[in-house]
Amino acid sequence: MTDAPLAAVTGGTGFLGRHVVAALAAQGWRVRVLVRRECGAEGLPAEPLRGDLADAAALCRLVSGAQAVVHLAGLTKAHGPAEFLAVNRDGSARLAEAVVRAAPEARCVLVSSLAAREPHLSPYAASKRAGERAAVAALGPAGRWVVLRPSVIYGPGDLEGLLLRRLANSAIVPVPRAPEPRIAMVHARDVAAAVAALCRSGPLATPWGGTFEVTDARREGYGWRELLRGLAQGLRQRPRFLEVPDAAMLAAGVAADGWARLTGRSGLFGLGKAREILHRDWGSGAERQLPEAVWAPRIGFEEGLRDTLAWWASLGLAPAPG
Repeated sequence: MTDAPLAAVTGGTGFLGRHVVAALAAQGWRVRVLVRRECGAEGLPAEPLRGDLADAAALCRLVSGAQAVVHLAGLTKAHGPAEFLAVNRDGSARLAEAVVRAAPEARCVLVSSLAAREPHLSPYAASKRAGERAAVAALGPAGRWVVLRPSVIYGPGDLEGLLLRRLANSAIVPVPRAPEPRIAMVHARDVAAAVAALCRSGPLATPWGGTFEVTDARREGYGWRELLRGLAQGLRQRPRFLEVPDAAMLAAGVAADGWARLTGRSGLFGLGKAREILHRDWGSGAERQLPEAVWAPRIGFEEGLRDTLAWWASLGLAPAPG
């Protein structure tokens, strides 16, 4: 397999990363993943390389000899804007600079977030947009790069999704008031397939130099009630929905931020996340998607939900399917 093409991946040991590594390996790639601890890559069909996004030398070693570079690593929770920027912006720039120095011919897939479309909403969203800009500036307009902005990613292995499970399993479920926000979804395997398709060389008209959103076939998204009702049915629950005013949701975010400062422990929910939740349009459109000749989603929400519920059941967190 020494003649197999090499893909260098950051964030390869995370939820989405494991799906991406599996997809690349299935297509015959040799995969090298950046890890803080080598034991973190156990079970992955990949070669671990010690380092992190702050280590420029390790990043050069990671991408050296690679035909494709996939950037997945990033923070989803932090103690403040500076910590988000240090990883999501500066780490992305450092990786791009390593590509320019050590793998200038590599195809680069920069996996960002749909949140980057609305950078004013939260420090996280702002840091993802800043990371896109920093990486693209380093790679240059003539580089072979593409930015992907997945919508809400779910599927087996998503530990953060267990928070939604806890919510859907409640007797009373809080939801935003009308007009109900719309949220596009996408299964992790579909995102991984999009990444693998972009890494592949060949006759496909790969849209280098573009930014594309990645969702399932229902690009306009889903309402909160629809999502949570589907989860609750899979958990054999019949929750009641309680409409929460925007002001109450924002106040809860402020309180969560205060608690995080008091305890020194950052959480997923805060004022920024509350503002993201309350944003009314997290849908997408055909003009923002990858060309169908390159990639198209295959997994609908019902199928993906069954897949996720089966994984929860394997952990004893949901009733067995049947």
